[in-house]
Amino acid sequence: MKFSDADEATMRQALKLLVGPFQDVPVAALVVDPDGTVIGSGVNERAGDTDPTAHAEIRALRAAGESRGSWRLDGCSLVATLEPCPMCAGAAVSSRVDRIVFGAYNPDYGACGSLLDIPRDPRMPHRPEVISGVLAADCGELVSNFFAQQRMRGDE
Repeated sequence: MKFSDADEATMRQALKLLVGPFQDVPVAALVVDPDGTVIGSGVNERAGDTDPTAHAEIRALRAAGESRGSWRLDGCSLVATLEPCPMCAGAAVSSRVDRIVFGAYNPDYGACGSLLDIPRDPRMPHRPEVISGVLAADCGELVSNFFAQQRMRGDE
């Protein structure tokens, strides 16, 4: 499915959250309500928080739930710079977002079409629309550069 100008603008907002240097894979996520207002945001903070669940999408979904006063995020979109992993795709489905919008594909862990396809699995009780490839080159470059630096330092 083709993405909209609004999706591109929201992805640009997410990219602005990513200011290096990075301790963790540079991923940002936003949750926007039906009017396009950001109600939750997050960046990967696993290393800083020593929390394996501190993915950008989880942080954004939690913030959106707090903002709404409900775990149900009907009508909202989750926008992430990298294709969500199985944990994050499952959380998005469970939160009842209407849409998952992502930038770069994640062939190693992606669960919105690359490795798995949790949101479109017909066995799921809720199936959000998935919009992929929004500013994919810009989003992917940050991740590629991060891993190149990790390899140079021998941290990978």
